[in-house]
Amino acid sequence: MTKDARSVRGKRIRTACAVALTLAVTATAGCTGESGADDETVTIGLISSLSGVYKPVGTETRDGFKLYLDTHDGKLGGRKIDLKIADEGDGPPTALPAAKKLIKKDRVDVLTGVTGGGSVKAMLPLVTRNKIPLVGSNARPPVKDGEYVWHTSFMSDEPGAAIAQHVKDEVDGPVYAIGPDYQGGHDEMRGFTTAFEKVGGELANPDGKTTWTPFPKTTNFAPYFAKIARTGAKAVYCFYAGKAAIDFVKQYAESDIADLPLYSAGFITEGSVLPAQGKTAKGIYSVLNYSADLDNEANRKFVSDWTAKHDAPPTSYAEASYDAAATLDKAIGEAAKKGEVNSETINKAIAGLGKIDSPRGTWEYSEKTHTPVQQWYLRQVRPDGKQLANVVVKDLSTLGS
Repeated sequence: MTKDARSVRGKRIRTACAVALTLAVTATAGCTGESGADDETVTIGLISSLSGVYKPVGTETRDGFKLYLDTHDGKLGGRKIDLKIADEGDGPPTALPAAKKLIKKDRVDVLTGVTGGGSVKAMLPLVTRNKIPLVGSNARPPVKDGEYVWHTSFMSDEPGAAIAQHVKDEVDGPVYAIGPDYQGGHDEMRGFTTAFEKVGGELANPDGKTTWTPFPKTTNFAPYFAKIARTGAKAVYCFYAGKAAIDFVKQYAESDIADLPLYSAGFITEGSVLPAQGKTAKGIYSVLNYSADLDNEANRKFVSDWTAKHDAPPTSYAEASYDAAATLDKAIGEAAKKGEVNSETINKAIAGLGKIDSPRGTWEYSEKTHTPVQQWYLRQVRPDGKQLANVVVKDLSTLGS
């Protein structure tokens, strides 16, 4: 081929490419105009424990988010959602690879879910480095750099802090503190013991510190209950969830300390663990930011939609994940109004959302912690018809500011 021929051929190729590019841009413009904006897709990665000790928690987290999508035509903020789901397992060793895949391979715009506090801490550098907002819906440990970290649940030390004064007022004597030896357990129990001692409460533990049970391998709590019986404790405060909560409650009811009042963060009797515990859970007091019997319009709709698909009432895990979807619904919509929808614009929009109408009651994000400023409730396991349920007994404090 001569030099002139090659030149002509090159011009033809460039011309053809230019035409193709013009057509592609025109087609794209037709799809992204005002009438076609709904067809753009946002990719969201949901990480939760779909195996391991906290499978019941992770399953509810997944289903709560999916319920919001199902009741909103699979869209958030008017945009179609491509939901990628990954298994967190029992913590960081499986959670971190799952997060990396979602960010690097699946190219998600947002992450949500995450069951364990240890998983959140392990993922934080990855989230921050890639500037991907994490709208978590369960454990939230204290973190130093939280620009891209938001949670619809609470700080992990808040449940214990919310109930401490009530326990001090109700229990005439020392209280024994016991929980699982991992990040979430430490955060949850610290919240109670710090607040309890601050209001003048006394721990029955011989060394004045929480007793830790190895996680996740502890399934026999009998030796610990025997030790508690020898301390003169007048009540017990604990934090357990998932299968560990089932084991703890069943064995507690059969132990020498079965007559001692049991107080806990609400996860001890939350969700599918309560039917598994059966009558052994009756009378347990717990503290949480949600209960299925709350009487407000948003909760009535949420409960109705949930029970249409499930055989049991919704849990705080499902509700918090539902609210994560609601957060993203508003944020994506706000970002779309101002122009491009991407990780950065979604994150910026979350910061300016203001009040969120929720099944738990209206709440808003704290500027300091990126967690809700919200009401806490004291619940007790009581008969509700033919079944046992977590029934709200009284309002406790408002935390999160």
